[in-house]
Amino acid sequence: MSETIMLITGIFLPYLLPVLLLAVAFVFGSRAEKKHYAGILAREDALRHIMVLSVKRPPKSFAEQRLVMGSVVVSSDYFTRLLAWFRNIFGGNVRGYETLLDRARREAVLRMKAQADELGAEMILNMKFETSTLGNIHVPQQSSALGTVEVLAYGTAGKLRKPNHARPEV
Repeated sequence: MSETIMLITGIFLPYLLPVLLLAVAFVFGSRAEKKHYAGILAREDALRHIMVLSVKRPPKSFAEQRLVMGSVVVSSDYFTRLLAWFRNIFGGNVRGYETLLDRARREAVLRMKAQADELGAEMILNMKFETSTLGNIHVPQQSSALGTVEVLAYGTAGKLRKPNHARPEV
């Protein structure tokens, strides 16, 4: 009986470890992503009072203009990279990378809004994104790189000057 168990264990053990590692990566990666999204939602509610507009020219009443920016570097987990590798073979959307980029963009905007809030700004105009990949992991026989992405959000923060309407004296 024990010889049979030893034989079965010897045959399946090399395959069991990678499956176990994938399961652990999936569980911890999912938890980390859900926790990050919960933090993003709470901070978005707290910074909702700062408007972000894509207009290029500020209104004449826009005062105290300052450049603000927020930068974030986010990396995918091993499970997401493996799924992306399989998706590259068979084709289709890589949902794991879509959520990675969504989290990175939202986090960069939140950091930019937090900087604007520290300056006492009411709005951010002409917001732009810059994206780059860092720490690339090259998969053999593949031209694309997987891994880490940096997102930079920047814009012009300021306040609207209150109109000074003098009342005529009677």
